[in-house]
Amino acid sequence: MSWLQCKLDTTRATVEALEDAMLAAGAVSVTFQDLEDEPILEPGVGETPLWNNIRLVGLFTADTDTTLATVQATAHYGDLPPHRWEILEDKDWEREWMANYHPIQCGERLWVCPSWTEPPQANAVNLMLDPGLAFGTGTHPTTFLCLKWLDSLDLTGKTVVDYGCGSGILGIAALLLGAEKVVAIDNDPQALIATVENGKRNNIDPKRLSTYLPDEAPALQADITAANILAAPLIELAETLSTLTRSGGQLCMAGLIAPQTGSVKAAYENQFDFGPEQSQDEWVRLSATKR
Repeated sequence: MSWLQCKLDTTRATVEALEDAMLAAGAVSVTFQDLEDEPILEPGVGETPLWNNIRLVGLFTADTDTTLATVQATAHYGDLPPHRWEILEDKDWEREWMANYHPIQCGERLWVCPSWTEPPQANAVNLMLDPGLAFGTGTHPTTFLCLKWLDSLDLTGKTVVDYGCGSGILGIAALLLGAEKVVAIDNDPQALIATVENGKRNNIDPKRLSTYLPDEAPALQADITAANILAAPLIELAETLSTLTRSGGQLCMAGLIAPQTGSVKAAYENQFDFGPEQSQDEWVRLSATKR
């Protein structure tokens, strides 16, 4: 099945009125796209921030009369900004994504491989992954930097906390690299489901991988704590992550950009000694040892 889409460029001041006009004209959905690569980092709870300059895309069924829809949108809004109608061919988007997700080497030993492919190196430490609805495939710089850090450690017999586990990629990687036990924590139940399924996919003994919502997590002292989330939650969770990490234990934090590193470090420096920062693109990974 094909679809029709109407595209127009607008600003934050008028985008909601134009969205209403598209819906009044019969759009089944309306999406907003950033026109100027303007980042929006860590909005507050309940906030829905928008860029200054926006491309609005209204999606319509293939049998839509575009002339009539334009008239209806104009009647609702007034004269529309310059716009264009396009045919959008329907695709199997899941297969489209799968076709473009390839194995990734993360350090000397570890590979992250889509669960539907053969590992490039059969004798490597191969993490077979299907992220489902959760964040974490290894392709994003924050995840990649954390995986490289884990690959560089001797994890034999260690207890690891994966805080904000997403797909479970960091915790499962730690287990495959020799960790004895992983406690995976996330506030999204879908993430916990994905973590359990990916543990099964990698033949992880369920006794070695446990999952919890934050309020249900047990009190423990981990040898390694990894938190790939965002700067503001990392600051808010300073006491929690510090408590979870034993004296002499190591902490890995990612999901922040260079201007945010100072404020994140400040929240932990009373208990941790930081090592050198590592970065990829604009993203930074911090690592530290608890005093």
